[in-house]
Amino acid sequence: MTTHIRPLRRLLGVASALAIGAVLLSGCGTASTAAPAADAEPKPGGDLVFLIDSLGATWIPNNSSISSYQGHIWGHVTDKLVYVDAEGTLSPWIAESWEENADKTSFTLHLKQGVTFSDGTPLDAAAVVANIDIWAKGRPDEGINRIGLFPSANYVGAEAVDATTVTVSFSAPTLSFIPTLAYHGSILLSPQTLALPADQQADLTKDIGSGPFVVEKVADGDSVVLKKRDDYDWGPAALGHDGPAYLDTITYKQVAEPSLRTASVESGQAQVAYNASPQDLDALKQEGLTVETPRYLGFVNGYALNTSVAPFDDLKVRQAVQHGIDRDEILSTVYTEDWFAAESFIQSTVPEATDHSADFAYDPDEAAALLDEAGWVKGADGVRTKTGQKLSFTLYPNPYLQASQAVDELVDQQLTSLGFEVNLETYDVPTYGQKVIGNATVPATEITRSFVDVGTVAGVLTSQKKGDEDWFRVGTSDAALNDLSTRIATATDREARAAVADELQGYVLDQGYFVPLTQIVQRVYVQAPDVSGVTYNGLAYAYYLDAWLND
Repeated sequence: MTTHIRPLRRLLGVASALAIGAVLLSGCGTASTAAPAADAEPKPGGDLVFLIDSLGATWIPNNSSISSYQGHIWGHVTDKLVYVDAEGTLSPWIAESWEENADKTSFTLHLKQGVTFSDGTPLDAAAVVANIDIWAKGRPDEGINRIGLFPSANYVGAEAVDATTVTVSFSAPTLSFIPTLAYHGSILLSPQTLALPADQQADLTKDIGSGPFVVEKVADGDSVVLKKRDDYDWGPAALGHDGPAYLDTITYKQVAEPSLRTASVESGQAQVAYNASPQDLDALKQEGLTVETPRYLGFVNGYALNTSVAPFDDLKVRQAVQHGIDRDEILSTVYTEDWFAAESFIQSTVPEATDHSADFAYDPDEAAALLDEAGWVKGADGVRTKTGQKLSFTLYPNPYLQASQAVDELVDQQLTSLGFEVNLETYDVPTYGQKVIGNATVPATEITRSFVDVGTVAGVLTSQKKGDEDWFRVGTSDAALNDLSTRIATATDREARAAVADELQGYVLDQGYFVPLTQIVQRVYVQAPDVSGVTYNGLAYAYYLDAWLND
């Protein structure tokens, strides 16, 4: 098997808004069409307005920080121990350095001195221990989750050796620990915040971080305003930014309609529109705005199939879905050149990703033959049946992905031609969270999920460990999957782990557990040309510590 990795790239383009005469915000000035010179000096001051399609359903940190929406706010109110850049390279942040023992069960973190939370209390070793404990364990009885994809299964504990030194221990090798400290869910909050009950943690104004901005105002269901912290001086070393942010404020304003978001950027009423429709991007580029489509480290966009419910309790049906989807049609119809076909169930930017695209290549004849072998017979209406039951299932477009419904509609057409009956049910973000995420009866869950280290993949595949997500509802019934999951989670050597990752990818796809669609670009940014200095980390989040406005 040949390892195939596409370099993670930030595609810079110029984009434009659709001509819509809607006024969403007032007093924000007019659009600037002149981009700053490459050698222009950063200009302190200014208010950046970021239009977003949702602000989610809760602000409980552990429950919301991994969200594609709330993650933007948390990324500016809080810091992380480790920084990960767009190429997946780890570098110091609040942890200035670290060591690990030979068997990768013990890690020592050395913290930067002088860091404080916005209430003035120190971000010291005791605070770090409190954070790591809640990331690993949560308080589920109180409605506070552990952090998804944190290597919790073998976590023993963390200890403050002195004010700036923390040791963290695991009962088995855990190569993924240090990379996971850069995960967007691993946010550092004051121990006072962590001690609050869930209902008070859900009040964003009470959540104290150490980041370059603080929460100034929250209007539920409408907006969040962040204000620069003047004494901030401990940004990621990789950015080379000393001192506080240049921007005075960032306003995250909720606007549901994507065309209104982009029109506001064109008119100068806002500087950034999040999640523009992919079909609009070429036109937006031609109009003079900037389009950013960073890919993140993580899983591709696709369906995790539920093997515990019909029709996906049948291997041949799962494989038929894999071969029955025309990904080239999806790419050419829904997306632009910024998107690529999936080659596995993890992104090709992940160092351990290998090309398994032949295992699920589009082949409608093969798909039809598999369904015939499984005993599904086409009726006069074109729908296959077996023992009186229709070959039917429901797709739930993922509201965290702008083009999800358009993709699912195409998949519906493609699978219908093979004899499936596909239904679509569409929900907003809060309802999707209530009815789809974690629902053991949903036949196919559309995945949009990032991670920093491939070792954390084990936590979603089975239910061997408490808190495992068991995406395919196999429990512990698949001995081969159990073994592969354990081996990738407990490897002590990165090169050996890469071989296990290749084997794991092949097995998951061969069993039809996952149906890859495309490599994911979940976070699409349309930006005014007068915005400079924005950086995008390995999770594809825009970071505004170094950003400034040329207006």
